[in-house]
Amino acid sequence: MPLPFRQRIFVILVALTAVPTALAVVGWALAVRTVAPSAGARVALEEMAASARLMVDRMDTTHLSPRERAAFREHLVQLSNSVTLARRAETYLRYYAGGFAAVVFVLGAFAVIAAVRVAGHLSRQLSRPIDELVGWTRLIRRRMPLPAGPPTRGAPEFEALRQALRELATALEAARERELEAERLRAFREVARRVAHEIKNPLTAMRIAVDQLERTAGRSDSRMATAVDVLDAETQRLNQLAKEFAEFGRLPEGPKSQVDLVDLLMDLGKSAVPSEVDVSVRANGEPCRLLGHYDPLRRAFANLLRNASEAMGGRGSIEIAVRRDGNGLAVTIADHGAGIPDDLRQRVFEPYFTTKQDGTGLGLALVRQTIEAHNGSITVAETPGGGATFSIVLSAT
Repeated sequence: MPLPFRQRIFVILVALTAVPTALAVVGWALAVRTVAPSAGARVALEEMAASARLMVDRMDTTHLSPRERAAFREHLVQLSNSVTLARRAETYLRYYAGGFAAVVFVLGAFAVIAAVRVAGHLSRQLSRPIDELVGWTRLIRRRMPLPAGPPTRGAPEFEALRQALRELATALEAARERELEAERLRAFREVARRVAHEIKNPLTAMRIAVDQLERTAGRSDSRMATAVDVLDAETQRLNQLAKEFAEFGRLPEGPKSQVDLVDLLMDLGKSAVPSEVDVSVRANGEPCRLLGHYDPLRRAFANLLRNASEAMGGRGSIEIAVRRDGNGLAVTIADHGAGIPDDLRQRVFEPYFTTKQDGTGLGLALVRQTIEAHNGSITVAETPGGGATFSIVLSAT
């Protein structure tokens, strides 16, 4: 059975300490071997001393001259001193070898103990963060939130890896949400396309019948006239609903062209809202052109301006600001109406969601579809002092 990751690191680190310890022991053995020849020299001096004593015992020094006897005595003294020094050196070498062995043993033991402690510390520093990060990958796979507590102790590089995993988890969750939203929108578009197709066929016949009734019935019968007016209004509403369904099911097509947002918004400020609504467009003299589809953009911004006008009851002012934002354009449309509650701001762009009694719930969904088709984004926030502010960012390419 393989060892766990932490134990494998611990064994490897401890094994690495055996090399310097073995080298120290080998060095001690070599040092002892270098000292060994000194013992052979002492033995040779001892043998020379014994030979000298034997020579003194057997030799008759009375026949020697005084000069020869003096030289003989000097030789014996030197030989005795050499033997004495050899004995002392041997004693000192024994103590030295023993002390050296003790020092090597102590240092080796200290090295092993220190290595074990360091190996344990390093194995913990490496294994704990890795185990934690492996657990995080399981949480990411299960789409569970990552722990927000203090991180497990470890090297600073692991903290960078933790931060990268958090960013990855956030990006994956955002990507999942975008994919789910895209799938929902594809389903909505398909349903809208089919509904628009099914409505148009009977609606055409109904519109023809209403026109015939208007021509034949006239206005003599008030009850008939009222019924014809109701049919006309309702068929017109159904026709508008069919158009919105058809538009929602169709993305912008055809080649793109240069669109001047300032000119477009200034024109809509005069034609898309009642005359009692004052629309101001501020661009600071900057060129605000982008490559896009003119008609879908016009319908999207007209929808936003109409919603802002209706939110203010057909009276008031709408402030529009256009500016360059990096490689794109940023547009803000602020009204001073009732505003949008916080809990509804994330839902106003959903298809079929509306707060109006006669709304279809497709207006802002179409706006978002058009903005996203131009690689842009749209958000809504509160206008200071009351109202709603829509912020749009569009790519300039």
